[in-house]
Amino acid sequence: MLTRILQTFSNCFKIPELRQRIIFTALLLGVARLIALVPIPGLDGAALQSFLEERAQSSGGATGAVGYFSMFTGGALEKCAVGSLGIMPYISATIIIQLLSAVIPLLSKLTREEGGRAKIIAYGRYLTVILCLIQGTIMALGWENPAQAFDFTGKLVTIENVWIYRLQTVLILTTGTLLLMWLGEQITERGIGNGISLVITIGILARLPIAMRALWTMFFPPENAARQYQWTHGALLILLLVIVIAGVIMVTQGTRKIPVQYAQRAVGRKVYQGGSQFMPLRVNYAGVMPVIFAQAILMFPGMLFEKLGSIWKLPILTDLGNAIGREHGLIYVSLYSLMILFFSYFWVATQFNELQVADDLKKHGGYIPGVRPGSATSDFLHNTMSRITLAGAVFLVMIAVIPILLNMWLRMDYNVAQFFGGTSLLITVGVLLDTMRQMESHLLMRQYDGFLQKGRVKGRY
Repeated sequence: MLTRILQTFSNCFKIPELRQRIIFTALLLGVARLIALVPIPGLDGAALQSFLEERAQSSGGATGAVGYFSMFTGGALEKCAVGSLGIMPYISATIIIQLLSAVIPLLSKLTREEGGRAKIIAYGRYLTVILCLIQGTIMALGWENPAQAFDFTGKLVTIENVWIYRLQTVLILTTGTLLLMWLGEQITERGIGNGISLVITIGILARLPIAMRALWTMFFPPENAARQYQWTHGALLILLLVIVIAGVIMVTQGTRKIPVQYAQRAVGRKVYQGGSQFMPLRVNYAGVMPVIFAQAILMFPGMLFEKLGSIWKLPILTDLGNAIGREHGLIYVSLYSLMILFFSYFWVATQFNELQVADDLKKHGGYIPGVRPGSATSDFLHNTMSRITLAGAVFLVMIAVIPILLNMWLRMDYNVAQFFGGTSLLITVGVLLDTMRQMESHLLMRQYDGFLQKGRVKGRY
């Protein structure tokens, strides 16, 4: 199996066009990593990085909100780098535009018009600039007051004029995000595709050396430290990794095929025969979005209650904030799981329009066998999506809480545990599957074998 995969990758470089696309993608991803490493002038990023590393070691590798954002920026945030905002403002703008398109009729109509897609993309870019300016200002103020943002007692800003620092930092952060957005679009257009997703994935994989170093320390501690993990723990971790990756692939690629029958129809002078097709409904329709939403929203209640408790001198609010904000507590895990379930259904409700699907089937002479066209078809699709969404949401909850449980039960370093589940594993596996499918399409067009001997890497749709 491994020999076949290596042979397939070597075949990729035998095709001139595909070879150029792979090299072009690798070069642009290298530029994206440089953006995450180059520090912003006027900031002492080395001091902040060393402080956060020491705090992470004392807390089992968990760094709270800083660690969450740093994961998507490839460690740029803790280095005070140019790409500290990462690509997330663009992702957030795209999600906001998609959600607004589902509730605002004008935007919904625009998405179905010719040339409307280009306008929607332009609106997303404008919104990205606005979000970058807002988030860049907040981040600049956080670096200016590190005691409140990071509990860092030192000084990060080395520029005397505070307004020059603020203006410079906000402009550099905005430019860094826009450059990452442009790199992602170039990879999508001239590379192997999935540009934005690859930019996020390369940032996640950039933390793999840190995880490997922590994993080595777990099983081979320093001479003065006691060994807490045995070879049985290592075997169980390998088995868990194989099971989790197999489950992620199965659920990510899994679909519920709805049979659709088309009646005989006449178009002009031609008569087209009816036929049978399938409508694939994805089990994990929402993808990784519910996990991202749940993590992002759960950051703020704990911080808010802690601040209010300290201001109003109310210990009950402080204790509640600590309980919600503690990533490895029972309250946090329960709220986290419930919010993933909620956002899974919320995303499906806003993105999957069963009424429009039923109407399109009726217009094209299609129907689901045993179901009447019209409202009965939309009800059938709604009930079907509700059932398979529950299965996908429960799976997301299981994958998302695995790193937390590993940290709670085995006291495993969080940098290691996050590669056994959670957002990072979902994104990495999903993007790698899509990238393999893109490369396999080039191979099959030129009579080369794909990555699988029996069949091909199927798409998500």
